[in-house]
Amino acid sequence: MISKWKMITLILVGMSFGSFAQESNPPASTDSNKQRNEQDQRVYQLAMRYNDISVAKAKLYDLMTRNPNNTRYPELLASLYFESEQFGSAALVSLDILEVNDKSVTALEIAAFSLEQLGALDRALPHFESLHLLSGDLFSLYKAAYLQYSLKKYDESMNSIDMLIKNKKSSEDKLAFPTKDNKTQEITMRAAALNLKGLIYKDQGINEEAKKAFEEALALNPGFEIAMDNMKEIN
Repeated sequence: MISKWKMITLILVGMSFGSFAQESNPPASTDSNKQRNEQDQRVYQLAMRYNDISVAKAKLYDLMTRNPNNTRYPELLASLYFESEQFGSAALVSLDILEVNDKSVTALEIAAFSLEQLGALDRALPHFESLHLLSGDLFSLYKAAYLQYSLKKYDESMNSIDMLIKNKKSSEDKLAFPTKDNKTQEITMRAAALNLKGLIYKDQGINEEAKKAFEEALALNPGFEIAMDNMKEIN
């Protein structure tokens, strides 16, 4: 239902070619190690600039081996795997990071989206929940609500939806939904949450409440195609 643009945007923040220069690495045990780190970082940056992902990954593995306490390198590796749609590898790397630092926003994002892509919704859900608690990001809360709905955890999903609807930013923040002509339309988070609320009522056979929720979603975004289709199904 939702495109990956949001995820990719979140991952790429702060990951420019000059990112290494802005961070302080743990002190190298020897001047030789420091020199090798600097050399590998330069090669990594060049590889990324020239889109040579295999070389970039190899250099990250070298840096990870030499600097096991620096989680920045596996975060970058996980993001490369995710961008290459190697979701299994992305999930494994990010889960290893979370074993060391369970507050890594980058690792939580990659773990959540990678596990969702792999169909492991029950494993992806807690990462979306943790991500929302850490960052306050409404997109993560919506994703948690949608997975809770998909897993038929209706009460939990309703609680998440109510949190979304009550948040003032939900009338400003937007999501991209597909349309019938293979395009996308931007829908406010609040309208998306109301549509999801309608789906929960529809699944439970409470059609009057479902219709009311879809109508509220359409009042906010009259051209919301998915909500329109959902409304037709219960009329």
